[in-house]
This record gives sequence, structure tokens and C-alpha cells, in this order.
Amino acid sequence: MKTHLRIAIALLIGGVIGAAISTLLFSSRGMNEHKQVDNQTAKGTKGSSQQREPLYWVAPMDPNFRRDKPGKSPMGMDLIPFYGNQRGADESMSAQAGSVKISPDVVNNLGVRTAQAKMTTLNNTIETVGYIKYNEDTIVHMHPRVEGWVDALYVSTAGETVSKGQKMYGIYSPQLVSAQEEYLLAKKGKSRVIIDAARQRLLALHMPQEAMQQLDSDGKVLQSVTFYAPQSGVLEHLKIRHGFYVKPGDTLLSIASLDEVWVEAEVFEQQASLLEEGLAVNMDVAYLPDRQWQGKLDYIYPSLDISTRALRVRLRFDNPERLLKPNMYSNITIQGKPSAATLTVPREAVIRTGNQDRVVLALGEGYFKSVAVTLGKMSREAIEITSGIEMGDEVVTSAQFLIDSQSSISSDFVRMDHDNGSASTRQNNNSMQAHMKMSMDMESKSQSKKQNVKTAPEQAQVRGTVNSINIEQRSANISRGPIEKWGRGPATMVFSFAEHIDEHVLHQLNANSRIEFTFEISDGDFVIVALSIIDEGAS
Repeated sequence: MKTHLRIAIALLIGGVIGAAISTLLFSSRGMNEHKQVDNQTAKGTKGSSQQREPLYWVAPMDPNFRRDKPGKSPMGMDLIPFYGNQRGADESMSAQAGSVKISPDVVNNLGVRTAQAKMTTLNNTIETVGYIKYNEDTIVHMHPRVEGWVDALYVSTAGETVSKGQKMYGIYSPQLVSAQEEYLLAKKGKSRVIIDAARQRLLALHMPQEAMQQLDSDGKVLQSVTFYAPQSGVLEHLKIRHGFYVKPGDTLLSIASLDEVWVEAEVFEQQASLLEEGLAVNMDVAYLPDRQWQGKLDYIYPSLDISTRALRVRLRFDNPERLLKPNMYSNITIQGKPSAATLTVPREAVIRTGNQDRVVLALGEGYFKSVAVTLGKMSREAIEITSGIEMGDEVVTSAQFLIDSQSSISSDFVRMDHDNGSASTRQNNNSMQAHMKMSMDMESKSQSKKQNVKTAPEQAQVRGTVNSINIEQRSANISRGPIEKWGRGPATMVFSFAEHIDEHVLHQLNANSRIEFTFEISDGDFVIVALSIIDEGAS
């Protein structure tokens, strides 16, 4: 009896313990399932907060072309989605206005190169063209001091070489004949005062010394008086022929020396501060390309040319072999005054537009930023920066046009980092990466077929007005009209001239010139390949 009672009590206790354990297990499982549901709900809420719709779609090269859905730009590029400012608070570098992050593989594929802004002395060499002319200080003009007729002419053409003391022409003049007769009569009277007066009259009438000696020795009147070359050189002008009637004030001929020549050249107004008299000058001419002449800057004219807005200078060169001929064109290199060290960047780093000049800064860790700068003086290799960046800043010298184009979309660049976990940023980057890959693929295909097929860049023809022109740099600031086939409105921008456009054509252009021109986009530059000047009366 007692044994059965003990078994019943044991079973009762075991049931109670089992029920308690079951209750604890079910309660723990329920709490875990609730936590999992909460976590999934939180993740879903977080994911939904990151998935945002683009504000609009924009053309990569034209920030004014916006659409509310994907499509193509007027230049055939895929539109890029813009999501606004969705950067995290921890992204201090990308939080800068206008910054953009490019992944290392894209930087490598684009061939991005940088250079440091540093303090250097600009090369102040000025290159221009000059026109050789006679040294006007050595030109001698021959004029008669009596009326008469040319009864002898010993030279025949302008440009003829003459020597000092060579016979040039003979004149029969009643006035000279009368003066000779008076002189001979005075000599017979033996009055020294009258003789000296008669002799001075002959000298005042420009009687040559050779004729005076012959008159004294022969004692006979010379009906024809011969005149001689006062210096050696070449005939610049010959304005008489045999039998011409001449009178005082007529220029009969001019003799110029070629032992030294002048060269007149023009420099841009902004280069005037680099000039001073006495600077060293080098010159070469087309027909003797292996020969160099050294001279000096002799004179700076006090005013600018009213049509070209250029400053004229006069150069002086020795010409002992007489190889330099008047009216030849020449290439001039003037060594300008040295200047103090200034902050400079490579010339190719500057992006020049009609309204603003910019450079793209490399901020480090794949970040880039486009900033506006103010330009100063420039040389062939570098440009002075007066404001906008500081010494030591890294500037992009290649592929900067593609990077800079994104800054026009808004005040900030579109994010280009395809490793970001944000869905919106990833969509932005994928579109940009596709655009860059397409551009590089097209360039690669173009290079592989370069020997067989040459793809002509797209061109546009338009009219415009020249605002300013820099012949040395072969560029001009032009306000062009609209381009209907590209859907572009009027704009003011900097164009460069193709190498085949002759420099003499550029010299015909000045501020306010109306032109019709054809241009193409080559390596990011707007290159004029053909142009014509519109007459004032043309509509």
C-alpha cells in the first residue's frame, strides 16, 4: 500500500516539473520569433527609406536639358538620374559642394593625370611675325635746287645697286649756266669779295664739287651739270626719265642702305608690360630656315593700332651680307622682361569657357572638385592663377573635361562611386560608368581602325561676332548664333583655329568682326575648320 502511494506521489511531482519546463521553452521561442519579426520589419523600413526616386534625368554635357524619365540627350548620350544630396553625415570629403568620387579603376581607365600648382617664373618669350623694311635713318633723297631738264640718266630701274660717287643724272639749267658765268666774270675782276659771293651762290644751288673743280680748271661754263650718288646702297625710288622737266621740291630718286634693316612687328596689348627698349630679339626667315639673326628692340610706338588693337614695335638687325630684303616676312622671338615668381598651373589644366575659367582639383582618396579661378599672364606651357587655388594644390591635366561636365548638373557633382551601398547612388554610378565605358570603347575601336577608317567629327555651321582674338594662341572669343540641328541656343565661348587656317586670315579679324564659320568638337575643344568674313552690308 505504501509502495503504490510513493509511486503516485513521484508521478505527480514529475508532471509538475515537466509542465514548468515546457512553459519556459515556449515562452523563449515566442520571444525570439518576435525579435526576428521586429528585425525584419526594421530592415524593411530601412531598405525602403534608401530606395528613392530620381528628382529628374539630365544630359551629361548640358545641365539645362532635363527630363522626368530616362532617354537620350541631343548628343546621343544616355540621360543621368539625379537624386539630390543623399550623402551620409560621415562622408566629410564628399559633403564638399561640387565634389565627386571616382573609383580607382575608372581613374585608371580615364587616364587621369595631375600636376601641382607651384610658384614659378613664367617664360616671357613673345613670338610674333615681322616685316622687314629699309632703315629710314639711312635713306637719302635727291632733290634739285634749280629748274631744268634731265639731259642724262645713268641709272635705269628702282632696286639697282649704286656706289658712292657714281654718276646718277645730268641737268641742263639756265639758272646754273647764269651762275657759272657770273662766277667766271668775278674771277676775271680779281675781287675776292665778289668771287666768294659768286662761289657761294653756286654751292647754294647744289653745284657738285666735281663740277666746281672742272669749272675752275677749264674756265668754261658747263651746259649740263652731272650729279653723283652721296652714298652706297640701292635705289628705293626712281621718279625721273631722260628729258623730264624738274623743279625745286621734286624728289628725283632715293638711295637706301641695306647694311642695317628695320623690322616692324606687332604684339598683343596684354604683352606690352613685358617690353622695353634694348631687349634681345631673334629672327628667322622662310627662305633661310637654318639661319638666325640677332638684333635688339629699338623703339616702342606710343599708341596701339586702331584696327588690330596691337602694339607696334621696331627692331634693328645688322645685314652685312645683304641677305635680308625689304618687305620679307619674318618670324620674331622677343625675350621679354623677366618677372617675379607667381602661382602657375600647366596650360592644359585650365578649362576655358566664354564666362568662366575653371580647374579640377584632386582632393585625394578618389575625390575631385571643379573650382573657378582667375587667370593672369600666360606662356606656352603655363598660366598664372591669381585667385581660386593655393600653392601645392593638385590639379587634373587630362580627362578633366569629363569630370568637370558633371559640375554643371547642379551645385554638387553626381556621385560616381559604384561601391556605395546606397541604391540611388549605385544607380547614378552605374549610368555614369556605362557612359564612361561607352566613351572608352568608342575610343578604343577608333584607335584600332585608325589606319583604315578615319571617322570625321560632327560639324556645325553658324554665324557669330568676334569679341576678342589672340593670334599667338590661335584662339578667339566669339558670340555665336543658335545651332538648330543640335538644339542649342546662342552662346559666347572660346574657339581655337585649325592649323590649316592661314595666319594672314587671322590678322584680318578684329573685335566686332562678323564671320560665318564651321567648327567641330575635337578632344573637348571647339575647333574652327573654315571661316569667311561677312561684309558690313551683308544681312
